[in-house]
Amino acid sequence: MNNNIIIRNESSADYRAVEHLTREAFWNQYVQGCDEHYFVHVMRSHPDFVPELAFVLELNGELIGNVMYTKSRLVDEAGETKEILSFGPVCIHPDYQRQGYGKLLLEHSFEKARELGYEAIVIFGNPTNYVRRGFVSCHRHNICLDGGYVPMAMLVKELKAGALDGRRWYFHESSASAPCADEQAVAAFDAQFPPKEKKWQPSQEEFYIHCRSGMQMD
Repeated sequence: MNNNIIIRNESSADYRAVEHLTREAFWNQYVQGCDEHYFVHVMRSHPDFVPELAFVLELNGELIGNVMYTKSRLVDEAGETKEILSFGPVCIHPDYQRQGYGKLLLEHSFEKARELGYEAIVIFGNPTNYVRRGFVSCHRHNICLDGGYVPMAMLVKELKAGALDGRRWYFHESSASAPCADEQAVAAFDAQFPPKEKKWQPSQEEFYIHCRSGMQMD
C-alpha cells in the first residue's frame, strides 16, 4: 500500500468533492441510482451530525475516501437512554476499493470515537463487509427495533468492552436521513452532477434480501 496517505477531518472546502465521491461509490449499488450523496449534503445541518467524526482519506493529494457519523440512541425497557453512534455513508472511490483503505479509515474513526467517550456503534450494513471490523449481530447484545425485531443487517460494535450489559435495548436511529424520502429533492440535487445511467445490478438484490431478513427476539 502506498504510504502517502492522510486521514483528516472534513473541511467545508471538501463538501462538494465528498458528495461527488459518495455518488461515484454508491451509484447503482443498492438501488438504481443513489441518494447517499444527498444524505451527505443534508446531514451536515442536522443536530445529530458529529463533525468531529467526519473524516476524509487522501492518497497522494487525491480525496479517495470518507466517513460520516451521526448520534443515535439505545433505550432500555425502563426508559434509560444511552447515546451511541451510527456511521454512513462510508465510501472509497471505486478505483481504490478492496485495497485496505476502508479499513484504515474506519479504524481511525473508531479510535477517535473512543476518545470522545462513545461506547458503541450500531449500523445497517452487509455483515460480510463489517464482521472483520468487530461488528456482530445486534441480537448477540440484545439490541432490537421496537417490537423485538432484529434485521440481519443491523450490526453493533462495542467501543468499550462491557458497555452493552445484556439488558434489552431498543435502537432509535437519527432522523438525519429523512429528507432522502423526498424523491423530487433527491432528483433536483442529483441534477447538479454529471449525468449517469441508472441500471440494475446484482448487488441491488443482495441489498433487498439483507433488508428484509431478520429474527425476532425471544
